[in-house]
Amino acid sequence: MEKTNVMRILSQHHISYQSFYYGDTDAISGVEVATALKEDFNQVFKTLITVADSKKYYVFMVPVASELNLKKCARAVSEKSLSMIPSKELLKTTGYVHGGCSPIGLKKQFPVIIDSSAKDFSSIIFSAGKIGYQVQVELSDLEKFLPVTYADIRE
Repeated sequence: MEKTNVMRILSQHHISYQSFYYGDTDAISGVEVATALKEDFNQVFKTLITVADSKKYYVFMVPVASELNLKKCARAVSEKSLSMIPSKELLKTTGYVHGGCSPIGLKKQFPVIIDSSAKDFSSIIFSAGKIGYQVQVELSDLEKFLPVTYADIRE
């Protein structure tokens, strides 16, 4: 399996991970990815990038079968309101394309807020920064490596 930039960054920081490849499937949505990997929908997370009225960017991670609640997200980061980053700005802001966004290896590191349901697991699975690839990382390792906080941010 090809190593993605996310995998290389994790290795450089001596963070263990398990990698998954689903590029040989028809999986597009997060639920389809979890199904292709035969993993629990609640443990596989999607990475969503938002922008606040203050022009600050935030990374939110929720289980793939869940929807982001932007009001809860705004409260979690003490902003008046948030909106999803426009698709046309995603690549230039993060370095990632839609469907391959990861909280690791962003062009600039933004605060990462993970839905509190993640704490039901010792590790979570998320995009490895390229469509077709996922990584599973222990939450305790993510907390050492990224500016992570937890909040109830789902619908």
